Amino acid sequence: QVQLVESGGGLVQAGGSLRLSCAASGSIFSIKVMDWYRQAPGKQRGLIASITSGGITSYADSVLGRFSITRDNAKNTVYLKMNSLKPEDTAVYYCNAATSTGLSLWGQGTQVTVSS
Repeated sequence: QVQLVESGGGLVQAGGSLRLSCAASGSIFSIKVMDWYRQAPGKQRGLIASITSGGITSYADSVLGRFSITRDNAKNTVYLKMNSLKPEDTAVYYCNAATSTGLSLWGQGTQVTVSS
């Protein structure tokens, strides 16, 4: 099994940047796709970025051009670089991994708050 731990959240002013990390323990080779989701209070959790084992990325329209998802296989870590942050980006951000055995694994979440 793979365990995921997110970090890097915090309070930032509008227009600022943050870099979230999701560190995986266990076999990184069991992970096919890693995703970033976010959930604002009273809202459903939504997918905002994905990266495949081959490095193919995709983004939600709301973050396209501002956020960048990357993977460092040597460190078994996936990152979400967030630029030009807006107050509407305020949410709990979660890392998700889809394994080769069909499991969906979640991190504990990290809070991102963007002030106006």
